[in-house]
Amino acid sequence: MNYKSAAGRWVIAATVLGSGMAAIDATVVGIALPTIGRHFGATLGTLQWVVTGYTLTLAALLLLGGSLGDLYGRKRVFCVGVIWFGLSSIVCGLAPDSTALVVARVVQGVGGALLTPGSLAILQASFSPTDRGAAIGAWSGLGGLASAAGPLLGGYLIAAASWRWIFYINVPLGVLVLLLTMRHVPESRDLQASRKVDVKGAATGMLALAGLTYALIEGPEHGFASLAVLAALAAGLVGGIVFMLLERASAAPMLPLALFGNRQFSVTNGVTLIIYAALGGALFLLPVELQVVNHYTALEAGAALIPLTVVMLLLSARSGRLAAKIGPRLQMAVGPVVVGAGMALLMRSTGARSYAVGVLPAVLVFALGLAITVAPLTTTALGAASAERAGIASAVNNYVARVGSLLAVAVLPALAGVSGRSYMHAATFSVGFRKAMIISASLCAMGGAIAAIGIRNTTDVRTQQPDNARTGPVNCALDAPPVGTELLPQQLDREPSSGPI
Repeated sequence: MNYKSAAGRWVIAATVLGSGMAAIDATVVGIALPTIGRHFGATLGTLQWVVTGYTLTLAALLLLGGSLGDLYGRKRVFCVGVIWFGLSSIVCGLAPDSTALVVARVVQGVGGALLTPGSLAILQASFSPTDRGAAIGAWSGLGGLASAAGPLLGGYLIAAASWRWIFYINVPLGVLVLLLTMRHVPESRDLQASRKVDVKGAATGMLALAGLTYALIEGPEHGFASLAVLAALAAGLVGGIVFMLLERASAAPMLPLALFGNRQFSVTNGVTLIIYAALGGALFLLPVELQVVNHYTALEAGAALIPLTVVMLLLSARSGRLAAKIGPRLQMAVGPVVVGAGMALLMRSTGARSYAVGVLPAVLVFALGLAITVAPLTTTALGAASAERAGIASAVNNYVARVGSLLAVAVLPALAGVSGRSYMHAATFSVGFRKAMIISASLCAMGGAIAAIGIRNTTDVRTQQPDNARTGPVNCALDAPPVGTELLPQQLDREPSSGPI
């Protein structure tokens, strides 16, 4: 398919809107947390579950969703994901209490896991190699704009109507995506894909993440010695061990552990885990801090984060070109430290300082650090694997990033001394927020140190991105706007042998 043809433009439109729907949803929820908390009188633990409930099922089933698309048809699974996501969004909007909202978010994450891998996989399968880079570049740029609009849209919907509309907005958008996909997107599947779906791996992986998440969130409120917390922790550890054993023994594993035998790949994913943990935890607390401590409206809090996405969109490509010339080590070592400096500066955002003095400088430094880090981290994760396994290496890197964010949102508030309903009190929360930023900045510095020691510069041509199939964000989710972005890759190492089917 030609990138500039009418058919090509329709395919890009469908995939951009589909991934954009999930990206917008992720960013608007963060902005809405203080409003949701006040509406339900919810504890901070409940707000953590509103975020982690979605991320839990998304992370646990992301790789499985990619496998299902390869096996049963990417268009088909993408459409199922859109429908699932839309229906669960209605349930989220109708939630009568916080428990119902958390359950609905968990269900919504399943739809996200079916939807998000499919958008990039459809582009990969639909376009010829000569047009694929341009198509993915357009998808990346337009998807970035969707993510940038998310916080502002969320703030507007909350101010003009209700927090419930941040979920209802997905319904008309989902209907449009479904119509475009059914009419214009060709079906494709991997004829060489294994006929076995790693259901056991997905189930045990979810058990591991769910157990650990429950223990980390509920432990501070109920005590880590309570029976429920201990049982959840035990279930998480056992689930993790069984998951590793199953993946090691499987002929077609969801998570190929052999990839981690490569030092470059292991170190890169270790840095990804640490950076995304710092990022996820900080960006969970920042909208709350802006609204509760600085008394921003939801609309103002959403607008405050726009420079983060703008800087990423302007500088990421340039950073990638620089990394291709000098190697990834320097940028992966320095970038996280700059991110940490931005987080440290966020400690100045509490209080009566104006946005231009208290918040904007920190956001700009934070964004600059991400722009320095993202591209080399991404290309290193891809380049560490063989060419035919670059797609699954990319998907694993995204999986690691999601897990890091999930665990950080669960544990960072407790480490900072924020729990219960203390987030509703400005003085108490501001103290905890400063502690959280110190912890997050320290994590970033640790990530930079690990990269400086463990990452090796390489002349492997795959790290220099000459292949159109690796132009843009065919990589770690950090390459997209970082606030809950859903621009996730598919397992692209298996291309259809005969083109679109």
